[in-house]
Amino acid sequence: MRGVKPIMREEAEPLGILPPPAWLSADAAAEWNRVMPILEERRILTDADLGSLENYAIAIGTVREMERRLQEDGHVLDTENGLKRHPAVGIQSDAMTRARLLASELGLTPVSRSRPSIRDDAGDEDELL
Repeated sequence: MRGVKPIMREEAEPLGILPPPAWLSADAAAEWNRVMPILEERRILTDADLGSLENYAIAIGTVREMERRLQEDGHVLDTENGLKRHPAVGIQSDAMTRARLLASELGLTPVSRSRPSIRDDAGDEDELL
């Protein structure tokens, strides 16, 4: 490869274990508390990632809240126009999708953990040619 090698910028210092924001729901706070030690141990969470972690926790909290509602009401509602899908089914599905995508970004899925990471001792690409 030709040209100038890009200058690798060091990430900010990784964060330690932080308490969940007070405004998170109980389910979201429980997920925050579950994954925070995992992320702290890997030393990958920085200030820039807090928004993703908050959104991930909210999405998981929503999944759990909708599951409780579906267990109470069922997945189908009997309306005057016939059977209809419970609105919580769609809300839960959307939250599951968001949670999966954010979990991948945070390295919380098996596939994302198996990807090679950039290391300081990685060889020069030119050496491979």
